[in-house]
This record gives sequence, structure tokens and C-alpha cells, in this order.
Amino acid sequence: MAGQINYSTTGKPHPFHIVRPSAWPFLGALAGGILAAGMVMYMHDISFGDFNVGLKGVVIGLLAVAAIMFVWWKDILHEAVFEKAHTPIAQIGLRYGMALFIASEVMFFVAFFWAFYDASLYAGDANQFLRTVYTGGMWPPPQIEIIKPFELPFLMTMILLLSGCTVTWAHHAILEGKQAESVKALGITVLLGFTFLCFQVFEYAHAAFGFTDGLYASTFFMATGFHGFHVFVGTVFLFVCWKRAKKGHFKPESHFGFEAAAWYWHFVDVVWLFLFISIYWWGNTIGIGHGGL
Repeated sequence: MAGQINYSTTGKPHPFHIVRPSAWPFLGALAGGILAAGMVMYMHDISFGDFNVGLKGVVIGLLAVAAIMFVWWKDILHEAVFEKAHTPIAQIGLRYGMALFIASEVMFFVAFFWAFYDASLYAGDANQFLRTVYTGGMWPPPQIEIIKPFELPFLMTMILLLSGCTVTWAHHAILEGKQAESVKALGITVLLGFTFLCFQVFEYAHAAFGFTDGLYASTFFMATGFHGFHVFVGTVFLFVCWKRAKKGHFKPESHFGFEAAAWYWHFVDVVWLFLFISIYWWGNTIGIGHGGL
């Protein structure tokens, strides 16, 4: 009968992807648990004699998580490229998953922006005595030598914005079946991401304040530092896509692995724009006097 689904043992009886039994989810959860427990013990400086349990747990956990990520994603690439298991229907679920992941990352950064704006807008809050003692009721605090926004931070902003253009160029090249062009565009994007990270390391090394130098420093380093970590993750993500593009994995009709990386990279770009405007420019140059709002 026309249009009838074939339920025979040969071929695919439906367009959905039913994954094979795998040990990676269980082992991944175990590795994550080891990492979390190690971090807790490390933060509380727990050791048995000369054996630092926390530090060893963090190292073992990180290596275990990295190993599980590698073998698990290798299986997914095999399913996508060689088994052709990621049908258009299956890709819908992948897109929802990536969208929800990015939404969770948005809320992650909302917490840091909330902390920054609470501290800066209410620098002289009478109900928070220690904050007032540190800030003097002013933002930025008078003892802080700020990083000028339209010097290195502005250059870093231009680098990230340019990388957003090159990753879009790579996307259009893939859609048009231009493999060599997509490889070139992805290579430039990875180079720009690495350059941004180098400048951020330089900025941190030459900052006049450290992480433990009070409220301003902690909010600055937590927000920009976690963004830098996301840039690192995105750069690695795009580097893998660059290697895959060289192997011809991406086709105009099937390239969600690249799309996920591009979505993530655009998210990183947008977060940096908010960081530049809020922390580097507004928070450093506007200034809020005694009493907050």
C-alpha cells in the first residue's frame, strides 16, 4: 500500500533514532560525581596525611569526564556520518536539546549580571555595612584602578564580532556546498577565538586588582572569567567542526553538528556584548555616588 511504513527487519521502519544500549551515560554520571566530590573536598582542604584527596579527585574527575566526552561524542559522530541515523525528524530533537542547553547557559550568566548590578547600583546600601565599608558608597570603589573599556576590551569586542561574521560565512558556505570555503571560514573563526583568549589572559595578567580584592574584583572575574571559559569551549567546539569540515562530514542537508557550534558561538558573542556594556563601560565610567539609587 502506498505510504505504508515498512516494519520488516530490513531497513528503517520509522524516521526516529533509537539509540543502542550504551554504558557512557552511567560512566559519565560516575565521572561527574567524582569531579564534584573532588571539588568539594578540595575547597574544604580535606586530606589524609600528605595525600590531598580533593586535588586528586579533581584531576581524576576531569580526566574521566574528558575521556567519557570523547568516546561518547565519537559514537554520536559515527551514528551521524556513517549510519545516517540523524534523520530530519531526529534532528528536531537535537535542535530542541541545544536550544534548551543555551537557555540554561543564559540563566547561568543572569546570576552573574544580577550580582554585578546589585553591587553597583546599591554600592552604599545601608543594610549591607561591609559592602559600604569596601566601596565607600561609590562604584567603582575608589581603591580600584579600572580597566579602560575602549582600549583592550574594545579590541576584544571587535575580534568576537568578527568571529561571528566568519562563522556565519562558514554556515552559508556549507549550505551552498562549498567545502573549501567553509574550511577556510571555520579556520579563521577558530583563530579569532584563540586570539581573544590570548588577549584575555594578557588583560588578567596586567590587571591592577586580583580575584580576592573585594566585591568589584570578584564580580568582574567571575563574569568575565566564566565567559572566557565558554569562549574556550566554543573554540574547541569549532575546531572539531573545522576538522570534520576537512573530512567532508557536513552536507547542505545535514550539518547540525556545525549549527550547534554556531548557535553556541553566537550566544558567546551576545554575552560578551552585555559584559562589555555593563561591566567595562557602564560599570567603570558612569559612576554611582553615595546611597545607590
